Amino acid sequence: MASWNSIPLEITYEVLGWLAFFSWSISFYPQVILNFRRKSVVGLNFDFVMLNLTKHSSYMIYNVCLYFSPVIQKQYLEKYGSGEMIPVAANDVAFSIHAVLLTSITLFQILIYDRGTQKVSKISIGIVSAAWLTAAICVFIALPSQSWLWLISIFNSIQVFMTVIKYIPQAVMNFARKSTDGFSIGNILLDFVGGLANYAQMAVQSIDQNSWVNFYGNIGKTLLSLVSVFFDIIFMCQHFVLYPGKKATIASKLEREGKEPLVKSSDQPGPENV
Repeated sequence: MASWNSIPLEITYEVLGWLAFFSWSISFYPQVILNFRRKSVVGLNFDFVMLNLTKHSSYMIYNVCLYFSPVIQKQYLEKYGSGEMIPVAANDVAFSIHAVLLTSITLFQILIYDRGTQKVSKISIGIVSAAWLTAAICVFIALPSQSWLWLISIFNSIQVFMTVIKYIPQAVMNFARKSTDGFSIGNILLDFVGGLANYAQMAVQSIDQNSWVNFYGNIGKTLLSLVSVFFDIIFMCQHFVLYPGKKATIASKLEREGKEPLVKSSDQPGPENV
């Protein structure tokens, strides 16, 4: 197994990795706190949470197995070369475990807080069921030949697929409501920083090793960063440009009070502006 050629690059790698860990990990808390304060999960898309739990669970299985199993590490080096480094860092393991825990807490909040008329769609239930059924079948396929690297790569592929589709329900919901009220933008800002730091960490390793194998050797981590950043930009545009939070807050307040204001706010468009 390869070692670091540059101490400064190794330190940079660790700093970026833990920056990604803290940014991504902290990003879960604004939504949890918002749900707790409102005693409501209205505005949070349940499909997003359910898909997210499957995504992080799959990613945790991949990271934990590749980081701790000598057998799987040996299979990785046999496939990509003995001179390569294992593309999973301690911060990847810590993040994925923490993510499963916090997403489970969010799911529990959905069960106990006001949900309005929202519910998990049958499509999401079908996708999640199909993902875990596929994983279970692959376990039995891998057993005879002990193809453990191939098996965890399936879990990594599942997390990539979930990463691609998990943001779509929330983005569509924001568009339909013309509001991001109830969806924490703090989550997105921290997720954006984490995605950039995670990608930069991989780039630093590649520069040190003069090899880009880690980008496709752990394609899940690569796509996780790119897809996260892409959708974070969409959410930021929705929140700050298309549906500013102040307008959403005013509209939400009026809905809760169940009456029209005596004097229209200057932030609210009149009929002539609609």
